[in-house]
Amino acid sequence: MTQGKRLRDALSEEKPLQVVGTVNALSAMMAKRAGFRAIYLSGAGVSNASLGVPDLGIITLSDVATDARRITDAVDLPLLVDIDTGFGAEFSIARTIRTLEKDGAAGVQIEDQEAQKRCGHRPNKKVVPAGEMCARIRAAVDARKDPDFMIIARTDAFAPEGLDGALARACMYVEAGADAIFPDALTGLEQYKAFTEAVPVPVLANITEFGMTPLFTLEELRMAGVSIALYPLSAFRAMNRAAGEVYRVIREQGTQKSLIDTMQTREELYELLDYYRYEELVDKLIEGGYGKNKRVQK
Repeated sequence: MTQGKRLRDALSEEKPLQVVGTVNALSAMMAKRAGFRAIYLSGAGVSNASLGVPDLGIITLSDVATDARRITDAVDLPLLVDIDTGFGAEFSIARTIRTLEKDGAAGVQIEDQEAQKRCGHRPNKKVVPAGEMCARIRAAVDARKDPDFMIIARTDAFAPEGLDGALARACMYVEAGADAIFPDALTGLEQYKAFTEAVPVPVLANITEFGMTPLFTLEELRMAGVSIALYPLSAFRAMNRAAGEVYRVIREQGTQKSLIDTMQTREELYELLDYYRYEELVDKLIEGGYGKNKRVQK
């Protein structure tokens, strides 16, 4: 079974499907341990965590593919990948799809902002003409080998064009081949309901903290007909706050003793990583005389 099929199966079995952001392999393993059926690699997460830069269209396909591959190597959960505007024109978008499908992703999210994009919850966003976004979608759809690999079209048009403009775009994007619609930075449940009634494909709600969208509950989203509830950076933000506090206390107090109860223990980490199984394998290799019959090169 392909990862795209796994993602579509999860969508049909869990309504709305909760998808959580994972910035690296270990956080993906923790998400799986918590019982999530699908995970997400955010462009902002790659920008912030891997490169230490703002989410302003700075990352490349190589940056995203590296993080995606590390995550898919670590867990078998379907991974949805944020590819911003696709990393170029149509041929480059096709290459992006082929690369990420080969690296084990289950689908991508591509948006209709201009190439010099902004965070979806910041002002002054500019979107490309709808026809240009449709070309992006068609390039992505045509490039995939697995028909179940999901192409999710994100529209940032609600802010500059209003609800009617964003709805019109969503319908065009579905016609172009989008498997789901991601209207970003909506402010009310009635707006989500307008999208779910307008398009015949799943609608994604981006429930990101400190943005334009209220933190709607799963039941509220279900009543509005939303199919995917995305939490792109929730764990990452919590990790950052915790790490910042650890650094501050160690620097100010000269010891981490007061923080021990807030930390993941060595045993908890080892259990998550299956450390002892690896250690046993090492011991067997050593006890078995690994390499003792290896021919000496002269």
